[in-house]
Amino acid sequence: MTMPSNTLQSAAHMDTAPAAAAPAVVAYVMNGYPRLSETFITHEILQLERAGMRLRLFSVKREREDKVHPVVAQVRAPLTYLPDVSTLSGTTLMRWLARNLPVLLRANAAVARRHPLRYVRTLGAALAMSWRYRIRGGGPRLRKVFVKEFLQAGGIAAHLLRAGDVGHLHGHFCHGVATITWFASRLTGIPFSFTAHAKDIYQADLNPGDLLERKLAAARFVATCTCANADVLRARHARPHEVHAIYHGLDTGYFSPPPQTAGRTGTPILLAVGRFVQKKGFDHLIDACAQLKREGVKCHCVIVGERGDAYDGICRQIEALGLADCVHVRGAVTQDELRDLYRMASVFVLPCQITEAGDRDGFPNVLAEAMAMGIPVVTTAISGIPEMIDDGVHGLLVASGDSAALAAALRRVLGDAVLHARLARAGRTRICERFDSSRTTLALRDLFLSQLRARPRAAA
Repeated sequence: MTMPSNTLQSAAHMDTAPAAAAPAVVAYVMNGYPRLSETFITHEILQLERAGMRLRLFSVKREREDKVHPVVAQVRAPLTYLPDVSTLSGTTLMRWLARNLPVLLRANAAVARRHPLRYVRTLGAALAMSWRYRIRGGGPRLRKVFVKEFLQAGGIAAHLLRAGDVGHLHGHFCHGVATITWFASRLTGIPFSFTAHAKDIYQADLNPGDLLERKLAAARFVATCTCANADVLRARHARPHEVHAIYHGLDTGYFSPPPQTAGRTGTPILLAVGRFVQKKGFDHLIDACAQLKREGVKCHCVIVGERGDAYDGICRQIEALGLADCVHVRGAVTQDELRDLYRMASVFVLPCQITEAGDRDGFPNVLAEAMAMGIPVVTTAISGIPEMIDDGVHGLLVASGDSAALAAALRRVLGDAVLHARLARAGRTRICERFDSSRTTLALRDLFLSQLRARPRAAA
């Protein structure tokens, strides 16, 4: 991987005047970059660059994953990592500050010298939020994370003020990253927006009380990846016209059907891809595979993804049901490796579900990738999936949590060659018509351009 990168400590020295160029750059703020599970963000960045946008990238965390998608090397935007800080869990705020403030102090002091009133007002807002959204039960406790996020925002603000070329900020996900982006906006006077995805919208503890409504009101606009999400956000926004549904999209040239002579021979392969967490519904897929085996349906199931809190349970379930001969789990792979797996797959299956805490997928990009590759898909009708798939036309939809219905749908598509071919063709057509990233990203680009042209600086 080759990309320009630096740390924020070097951004703390602001004795020189900012660059004189007009602010024409959009700064992206992300929790971690690059992430195997968030390739859609990398593709969005690349497509924006190809559409002529100038970007700067800020990552709250430095990812240390074993693999990196090849597409990352194509991104040219400079990348800045925030200094590593420790977790707030299990410690007091004062102890956390004693340990971490030294790496954050110089940048924050530089911002305070440059804009003392903004700095004091934003610090006051962060402290007020710590009390307003305090954790109740067993005596009220300050929500310390806002102090941490304020200091991290100060690091970004120092860099932005030094660069002088950023006219708009954009955060990905509407919980912690959006808060950091909001604080950085207040510290610099640069307007901001954010993209909301899924869990970050629906899981209440990630935006306690009216925090999400306040972020919506402060942002210039909000993007989200499904129309279902957009409806929820518009209902909570005082200016609903500022919420925009923009599909992630994907490269339909890269993800395209293999030659007719390649792959998909021998025993049919059911492919599932996703992090091993409850919302993916892999436990129901294992139960469906057990039913197919009992019925004598010959197939292999391959589940690919990063380990999550459901991983050990899935492995135990496979062993308990005697499925080790036909169900296999694999670790996370790069997109090139995943494309090879798509080429071997007969059916792609993703039995998504909504957890009790509200966690869910918004728009599973692996579904779109599989459809673009000409693989029939079997999935569930939650969140934005019905915007991608009409049941029986572009794929088969079953009720979430219904293992028997999932097994029946898999048996149907495996046993009907005409249906298999029809779903494969229609799925590819749907993705090309509605989800090609060369078109979907233009809507986001136009929103950024409108902000850069309207007014490059916002009131403090």
